[in-house]
Amino acid sequence: YEGARSTDDTEFAMLTAQTLIDCAGDLTTEKLLASWHKYIISEGGVAERGGKPLYGAVANLERGARPPLSGKDNVQNNDDGAAMRIAPIGIICPGDPARAAQMAQIESEISHAADGIWAAQAVAASIAVAMDGASVSDVIQAGLDVIPEDSWLYRAMMRAFAICEEAGSIEGAWEGLHTQLWTPVHSMAAEAIPQAYSIFKLTEGDFRRGMFWAGNFGRDADTIGAVVGAMSGAIHGLQVIPPDWVEKVRRPAGVCLRFANRMDIVETAQQLTDLYLKKNGSGGA
Repeated sequence: YEGARSTDDTEFAMLTAQTLIDCAGDLTTEKLLASWHKYIISEGGVAERGGKPLYGAVANLERGARPPLSGKDNVQNNDDGAAMRIAPIGIICPGDPARAAQMAQIESEISHAADGIWAAQAVAASIAVAMDGASVSDVIQAGLDVIPEDSWLYRAMMRAFAICEEAGSIEGAWEGLHTQLWTPVHSMAAEAIPQAYSIFKLTEGDFRRGMFWAGNFGRDADTIGAVVGAMSGAIHGLQVIPPDWVEKVRRPAGVCLRFANRMDIVETAQQLTDLYLKKNGSGGA
């Protein structure tokens, strides 16, 4: 099935990446709005398999709403639909989790609010330090540092890590991560994001093990896999990903965002890396 090459996670991450490339990393609300109009609305909107807040955000934009109201006045705006697409911001902010979190807020408030934004900020901050060679524990801590303690997401993260500590292994934590974090909607940020961080923690950032457990976790497995893969991949680089895996998924199918089928994930990642190097006086890669 050709459509299996990508999900809404893949294709919205490509949107984030293309937005950053188009604005040379200087993200603003106006530039983000222009990108959503160019790559989503002008190409017929969100097609199949998108999350509810993504459809809702586009409808709000078409009615003339702007961020942050386009995200605040939206359905399921505390789900993981911003966190799933935020990895490109971490790539261009290596070693600067504060900047990554700030940019993630701009990017995510077009469609999300509260936990939905904080989850995106956490993932962006984690990837930013992972890109700079941080340890697994430091990657996790960078994410926790930007989540308000008086939030559902933070409390769920603490519950998840308690499960990990008690179990001591992914095999032992598996059932508890399902049952104790369960919500009626599997894409809630307070369910999927703690599950993703737990898998990352218990597989010690190992890319293949992390992707095996994430892909087989069930629930919102595509987002869990996207987050685990992004954090593990940011630590280790392309060399840890089997070449046949790369070739299988490097060209999105365009099942959710039509423009995405014109992109190449590997080339896009290189463009993001080059963007950072150029802005920081290091030349091309």
